Amino acid sequence: MSGFTVGLAILGGLLLAALVAYNAWTTRRNTPRQPDAPPPAPAVEPGLDGRTEPVFDDAPLAPLPVPERRPGLDALIDVLAPIAVDAAVTGDAALAALPPTRRAGSKPFAVEGRNEATGEWEMPRAGQRYTAFQAGVQLANRSGPLNEIEYSEFVVKAQAFADAVGGNPEFPEMLDEVARARELDQFASAHDAQLGFTLRARHAAWSPGYVQQSAARLGFVAGALPGRLVLPAATAGHPPILGLAFSTQAALAEDPTQSAIREVSLSLDVPQVPRSEQPFVRMRDAAIALAASMDGLITDDNGQVIPADALDAIGADLESLYDTLDARDLAAGSPQARRLFS
Repeated sequence: MSGFTVGLAILGGLLLAALVAYNAWTTRRNTPRQPDAPPPAPAVEPGLDGRTEPVFDDAPLAPLPVPERRPGLDALIDVLAPIAVDAAVTGDAALAALPPTRRAGSKPFAVEGRNEATGEWEMPRAGQRYTAFQAGVQLANRSGPLNEIEYSEFVVKAQAFADAVGGNPEFPEMLDEVARARELDQFASAHDAQLGFTLRARHAAWSPGYVQQSAARLGFVAGALPGRLVLPAATAGHPPILGLAFSTQAALAEDPTQSAIREVSLSLDVPQVPRSEQPFVRMRDAAIALAASMDGLITDDNGQVIPADALDAIGADLESLYDTLDARDLAAGSPQARRLFS
């Protein structure tokens, strides 16, 4: 064999080796990153009643957290119609008189009774007696302000309840309440903040298990929907502090290890979370930690990288928003704010 032939053989071998190496590198680069070990069954986001699915193991079960008391009607964000009754009404009778749907249009509708024994206003309960009632409908939510049609529906439902319990309702002037609803909606629309960052993979994509494992190290648990993780609130029944979401399709794939995720979104619903939880600080720190551990970039919705000083500026603006909400008696995370901004 001539030297020329040998040289060609060597060159061919080198090219083949380079091609194999390149294919291996490309395959590795395009293979989604996997968790260090098979992740354990994730904790589950508590529902708004504070309950989670039980976990069966040899350890004794901790007691379920006590659900948060449902916020009552509030003149700040509700239209209130007092309903006087001549004699005490049983809770069973009041419950039977409630309408089948608790909404007037897109607005929550509710009835409270004044408990004969305690004097407190509460949702009617069986076995109790009530000396007065009040019906209410929410003035505004993220669907917009209460309108005339919704107000009329409220009146019809409240009147039907009053007739059933032998009560006499007193309704405020519709035009005044609709005007109040519009003013409250204008304030809410101007001060509603829902923040979001996007984490984008620099190089290799991520598998769902890798995302879950990385987020679990920061306290995130599986949410109620596929592809959603949450950082739960310390108080049972409260909305989560942060949300982390990725492709539902990737989460539901038959073989999630082969699902390639190139971006995840980190979100904060500002009015839903108390300022005391320092939600933006935790959001910023979570974004930085995840970007570092997952080899990702923190970007906005348009894919523009968000520098660290921009994150600090957002935090400063939020402090001003918190002050404004406090001054309106709608502090972030309060029952009133959580209802208005929903």
